Amino acid sequence: MTFDVTRVREAFPGRTIEWLETTPSTMKNAQVMVQAGALAGSIVGAEHQSAGQGRLGRSWVSTAAEGLYFTLIFRLNLHLTDLPVLTIAMGLAIAQAIRDIAGLECDLKWPNDLLIDGKKCCGILSEFQEGAVMTGIGVNVNQTAFPSELKSAATSLRIAGGREFSREQLLIRMIEEIDNHVELLERQGRAPLLDLFGQSSSFVSGKRVEVEQAGRLIRGITDGLSDAGFLYVRDDAGERVLILAGGLRAL
Repeated sequence: MTFDVTRVREAFPGRTIEWLETTPSTMKNAQVMVQAGALAGSIVGAEHQSAGQGRLGRSWVSTAAEGLYFTLIFRLNLHLTDLPVLTIAMGLAIAQAIRDIAGLECDLKWPNDLLIDGKKCCGILSEFQEGAVMTGIGVNVNQTAFPSELKSAATSLRIAGGREFSREQLLIRMIEEIDNHVELLERQGRAPLLDLFGQSSSFVSGKRVEVEQAGRLIRGITDGLSDAGFLYVRDDAGERVLILAGGLRAL
């Protein structure tokens, strides 16, 4: 179904919202927009990405006209150390929007994935560039099937909810919630968002996981978040290890 970007623009008058038929990556488009001086709150999205970006150099499969693939540009008084909490804020916002529009509950897998019934429905990637933050978001909305290599790991709102959803309605609600959560971060700092994430994610405490960090495979039990939004894992030797990157797997 063709995406009606006019409906989204009408919901946010004065905001720059570009929507492309196809692009290699909306993150790449956002980088160009930042270099050209794009205002805070600008958004670039696409019906299809041929080279969507995920964390750790991975790709994001972006089937045409079925998902939401977009990047937001922020100009916030944040430091590089705040990036993990901004990503956490995005996850909380998107989970709330999905709850409101689709009636589905998401588990938040640290640091940047949303899961339904243990399968990934959304990924988030944040990067700094020239004083701006770009956050790329990919949501599986109306897909009915995935490539064989993703079937066991991916789902969509349509598969989980049993019906098709309005991508315009979902995007509008997501932008509203993102604005709310970013405002909370700016106004009250990291603590409220970290508390909310801890309440919303089964991965923050008591989950047996493994993760590779600095060439070392760490297995253990998750043991809360640091003040900066990084994850602690109590490894099998009893050491409390601070995890600085993703690639977390539940065991």
